[in-house]
Amino acid sequence: QVQLVESGGGLVQAGGSLRLSCAASGRTFSNYAMGWFRQAPGKEREFVAGISWGGMGTYYADSVKGRFTISRDNAKNTVYLQMNSLNAEDTAVYYCAASRGSSYYSASSYTYWGQGTQVTVSS
Repeated sequence: QVQLVESGGGLVQAGGSLRLSCAASGRTFSNYAMGWFRQAPGKEREFVAGISWGGMGTYYADSVKGRFTISRDNAKNTVYLQMNSLNAEDTAVYYCAASRGSSYYSASSYTYWGQGTQVTVSS
């Protein structure tokens, strides 16, 4: 079992920045690839960013490429999502997830999920 707890969400004005954190406990964090997903009201959950177990590989949705940065600190069992140049379309509940699977982009590859943190961008 891996327990994941997100933090750092909140209300921010368009053009602003937030950094989300996801703290992991349980099984060895460094054995897992990690991902961030988001779900806006009335929409499907969508992939935002993923990172390999060692942090060397990072992957992004086209909608956030160049604005968001995923990183991890295996010594702290934490994965981060730095979000810059936020706009109203980024408003959603953001979830982190842990995967032993092969696809970063598919939610079905992720076994463990956090409870989510709300990000609201005001225009």
